[in-house]
Formats: sequence, C-alpha cells, structure tokens
Amino acid sequence: MLASSSAPTPLYAIYQQRWGFSPITITVVFGTYAVAVLAALLVFGKISDHVGRRPVLLMALLVQAVGMVVFITAGDVGTLLIGRVLQGLSTGAAVGALGAGMLDIDPRKGSFLNSFAPTLGTASGAFASGLIVQYLPAPTHLVYIVLLGVFVLQAVGVLALSETAQRKDGALASMIPEFNLPRSARAAVAVAAPMIFAVWALAGLYGALGPAITRALVHSGSVVWGGLPLFVIAGCAGLAVVMLRGFGTRTMMLISVTTLVVGVAITLVSIGSGTGGTVSVIGFFVGAAISGVGFGSGFQGGIRLVVPQVQPQERAGVLSLLYVVCYAGLGVPAVIAGVFVVHGGGLIQTSREYGIAVIALALVALAGLLLSGRRIKTAQHITVVRSEDAVSAETPAARVSEA
Repeated sequence: MLASSSAPTPLYAIYQQRWGFSPITITVVFGTYAVAVLAALLVFGKISDHVGRRPVLLMALLVQAVGMVVFITAGDVGTLLIGRVLQGLSTGAAVGALGAGMLDIDPRKGSFLNSFAPTLGTASGAFASGLIVQYLPAPTHLVYIVLLGVFVLQAVGVLALSETAQRKDGALASMIPEFNLPRSARAAVAVAAPMIFAVWALAGLYGALGPAITRALVHSGSVVWGGLPLFVIAGCAGLAVVMLRGFGTRTMMLISVTTLVVGVAITLVSIGSGTGGTVSVIGFFVGAAISGVGFGSGFQGGIRLVVPQVQPQERAGVLSLLYVVCYAGLGVPAVIAGVFVVHGGGLIQTSREYGIAVIALALVALAGLLLSGRRIKTAQHITVVRSEDAVSAETPAARVSEA
C-alpha cells in the first residue's frame, strides 16, 4: 500500500512534460493524496474492529486496484487526481486493519512492523518505480500494471487468512472522528506538534519538490534520480525506527531535533545556487539521509511523548488530533511551496525557505522540550516496543498502524 503511494513520484516529470502543467499542480496532486489518507484514517480507522479485518482489507485492495486502472488510463490531471484520491482512501483504510491484524497475531512483532513497514514501503515504492520507468517499456503504465497484479495476489492471500476480530455493533458510530485534548496532554502536545509537523513537512518537501531539485542539481532527465530523494529519507527514517527503539523518549526527541537541523542545513548548503555539481549532489543526499533519521525519531518520539499523558479512554481522540497534524504537515506546506515556486522566488529559493521553516519548527519543539522539564512524563525507561504495545492495546488500529 505505501509503496504504491510513492510510486507516482518519479512519474511527475513525465506527466508534466506531456500535459504541460506547473509545479503548483504537482504539489496539489501530492497534497490531495495526504488529505484522502487523513480522511480515511479518521473515518474508517476503527471500522475493522466492528466488521472484521478481512472485509476492510478486501475492500481496500479493490479500491486500490481500481486506482491502478485509473492511473493506467490517465490522460489528464483530473484523472491523476482521482487516482490519488482512491489511493489515499484505500491506504488510509487498509493500514488500520493491517496494523490491527498484525497486533492480533503477535503484539510485539506487530507493533514493531507497524512502525517499520510504512517507511520501508514508501522508500521502496519511489525507488523501484524509478527503475521500472527508466529502464523498462511503457513508462506510465508498467509500474501500475505490476502493482495491480500485486494487489490481486494480496486479495487472494487475504481470502486465505483467518479472521482475527469478532464482529460487534457500532460500525456506523465508529466512523465519527474523535478529537480530544485533555488538560494533562496539552504541554506534551505543544512540544510534540511542531516536531511532528516539521518532520512530515520535510517528507512533503522531498515527495513533492525532491524530483525537481534533484534534476536541477544532477542535470539529468533520468526519473531514477526523481525517486531517489524520497527513497533516502524514508529509508533512513525506517532505519532510525529500528536503531532507536530502545532509547528514552526525551533522548529520542533530542536526537531528532539535532539530526533534523543538521541534515536540513547540509541540504540547504548543498543546494546553493542550484547549479549542481558532484559535491552539491553528494551533500544533498547526505543531508537527506541525516534528515531521515530526524524524521523517523521525531515522529516516533512525538507519539511516545504524548501517549503517557492521557488516560486509556482519551488516547483515541488525542492520537487522531496528532494525525491531523501529520497529514497537514505532509500536504499543506507542499502546496504552498508549489505556489511560491511559480509566483515567488523559484525552486531553489522556495526550497531554502521551506528548509528554514522546518529548522525553525524543530527548534521550537526543542525549546518546549527543555522548558517543560519534569512537567512531562516521557516514559524514559519504556522501550519503543513496550510503549507501542500499550498504545495498540487501547487505541484504534489506524492510529497505531503508522505510529
């Protein structure tokens, strides 16, 4: 699911050449997916607890397959937007049921895979798509045909699975989004929200503008370069999830701020005037890798900072609020950046301003973390797996699945 969501990224340049749209359109297409995922998470995130995991997964796979057909037949921007909406809705609904199903089978392994799989999928989808588009025939069709086949096989696999959840009443009521911010969590959310927004905004930068920045630096039309920035940042985020899972929450947040600031700063210096060159390209990807560590640790640390502050019955609403922050960070800044690329200072200047804003948000989170002192319980002695087990036991699977 997550690989398919990043698969169109290397293709944006080809679509732009064929259909003649501006960078604003690219960022709108990217932001549309983020909004659709958010809507699905909030509306369908808990429904598998009531109707079962298998029906939700089968419906999500069906919608995803329809989305692939839409991409295969796409001939204009409107069709592309429809495909992204279908992708977002199916992915948002599926990750909840998938996450819950893995937790049903094995809470410890399921918790870890819920953290690791999204970053791995996002990274592999962008890179594999670039290779297929660059070196195999039918560049705007083959990658979607391959994914369509994958989803058909997965549907057969789901049919062979045993149901892990018992049906219960309340399916319609579960589709009403929950938002809640108890007094006990306000200080933690004030610290975590800027960090979470910053790291997801960074992912939005690499997903929406990364291909154009890379082409400007490398001076190559290869679409492999277009998917590489997102591959690097998402891959390093997944690596950070694995390597830092035993660290304390406050330590994880400090690592996130440090690596995010350093990584983005290296990226901005490497971009320079946008003329490119070997040193600039190497610096750009080194900065992306370091920033990726900040992405993985910042998101994970932000969730862990907030969860201990609330009662079990309050967690669903609080985590829903945090996911609004996530996908607002992923989509809104990217769209604004697209406007500035066209009507402002251009690609390089907009990228600098974007990066500076990300650094500023990270520093705001750092100031809040330092000023909060001992007022916020950070669960320093709880490992990531144990923390996620606690979340998964008492929160909707949709919120756990990407945490």
